[in-house]
Amino acid sequence: MENLLSILIHYILPAIPVFAILVIFHELGHFVAAKAVGIRVERFSLGFPPRLFGKKVGDTDYCISALPLGGYVKMAGMIDESMDNEGIKGEPDEFMSKSIWQRMLVIAAGPIFNILLTVFIITGMVYNGGVGVTVGPVVGAVGQNSPAETAGLLPGDRVVTIDGMPVESWEVLARTIHGAKEQPLLIEWERAGQMFQATITPQYDPVYDSAMIGIAPKTVAVPVDGFFQALGIGFSGTWNNASMILRSFGLMIGRKIGFRDNVAGPVKIVQIIGESARMGFSALLSITALISLSLGLINLFPIPALDGGHLLLLLGEAVKRKPISVKTRLVWQQVGMALLLALMFFVILNDFFSLI
Repeated sequence: MENLLSILIHYILPAIPVFAILVIFHELGHFVAAKAVGIRVERFSLGFPPRLFGKKVGDTDYCISALPLGGYVKMAGMIDESMDNEGIKGEPDEFMSKSIWQRMLVIAAGPIFNILLTVFIITGMVYNGGVGVTVGPVVGAVGQNSPAETAGLLPGDRVVTIDGMPVESWEVLARTIHGAKEQPLLIEWERAGQMFQATITPQYDPVYDSAMIGIAPKTVAVPVDGFFQALGIGFSGTWNNASMILRSFGLMIGRKIGFRDNVAGPVKIVQIIGESARMGFSALLSITALISLSLGLINLFPIPALDGGHLLLLLGEAVKRKPISVKTRLVWQQVGMALLLALMFFVILNDFFSLI
């Protein structure tokens, strides 16, 4: 009982607002864009059907649904997660009555809002807390089971030489290690006035496309020069993280890194959120930004039931120059939901096996 209470307090409770914010922000993108082009929104749901409870305000039913795997905005005249094709009447305020480009904007707005949320979080963190600047060649963190940890490096150690060459900055240290590829390096470091040394062989990391020994720099926060500099860092940080995420998926598809070791499902994400929350509010914000970015990018993949799947149908409609049939769209959506549920089942099992 005590363990269950601890899991609830330290993991589940911090994860609930994070998931809620991510889903609400994503669906808000669809909602705002739909309203902007004159589409009637029938339902704004947290969770997938069946509907549990809610309240109707104007044309829209704001509700909570049974399957807590995300959320959706039900637009008039659109076949989506609700699998409803009875309300398609061809009225002017229906989804299918709008131009292809208007519909594409509405579909893309959800992922775009998630990506923008990442920009806003990074911008806010930098504007209020400053940007991290390295403190010389000083180790700030050591990766678990990394070559650096095996060699005995600890946070706070200052790297003095690599293969006898003086190291005066973190940039020099990183460039030397990355350039060594997987060749052994004799690294000397200082700790509390004592000198240590070890031969460390960097390991190639395909995600970063560099050789690494598993260390991160010690940084200090330096104030930024106004909001717009913070905003620029927000966009550049989002771009860098997006590149890393997309590269990771490319490597998984090419089987250069393992799928099971690099995909996190709901259980593992809850664990990560809980551990971040215990590290502090800044860490929780950082992981929220990264999850939001991942959610936005994944939703753009051309998979049925995801926003990218809807965009693919719209591209097909643009090429054919005639609407895709209701039957085809319904089957497309059903296949997509089946694939998503199967994938969810797999990643949840994978999460449990990873924890065990």
